Amino acid sequence: MAYSDFTLDSVEKVLGVNLQQGVLFESVDSLEVPPWLQEALRKGMQLALLSEKVRSELIVMPILLTCRELCGNRFAIYSGERLDVDPERGLVGQCDFILTTTPPFPMLKSPIVTIVEAKNQYIEGGLGQCAAQMVGARLFNQNGGKEPATIYGCVTTGEAWQFLRLDGTTIVIDRNRYYIDNVGTILGVFQAIIASCEPDSVAA
Repeated sequence: MAYSDFTLDSVEKVLGVNLQQGVLFESVDSLEVPPWLQEALRKGMQLALLSEKVRSELIVMPILLTCRELCGNRFAIYSGERLDVDPERGLVGQCDFILTTTPPFPMLKSPIVTIVEAKNQYIEGGLGQCAAQMVGARLFNQNGGKEPATIYGCVTTGEAWQFLRLDGTTIVIDRNRYYIDNVGTILGVFQAIIASCEPDSVAA
């Protein structure tokens, strides 16, 4: 078993987490979208239907790079890294994107704060996988001695984005979805996530 085998049902049964729905972000500022991102997305959307890999490279990564730029480069982006932490429970496999609040480094370092899973068309089919990766990220952080109070996840088709939050043994799936036609709000959500996961915020 690996991350990609998990459904929401098996996440509850195998990993012992509670799943809930709720509103994760009561109010989010829509940030100004840089012209270069607007142009990158315009070009990327022309090829977005080809594959999940194309969506990851041409839509998701430019958005994450913009988020990093707007946050003053306060997080690192890892693409395609394996997160093998507990094979017996199926917490192994590759993650599309992992965000950490550490400087960029050749190997993955804790603390992980966000997991982003890119899917072709079907967000619901990726929620279990993302939830399992979030549990794996928490264990990775614990093993590294650096454990943020909260870990976020996101499943995206490129056009639609749905966020999750892990606190303790509870994963809350956001009732809201955000869409690329208002990409400034997606940027605002990521800025809120990074701000909440920084050391000073965690300590508070």
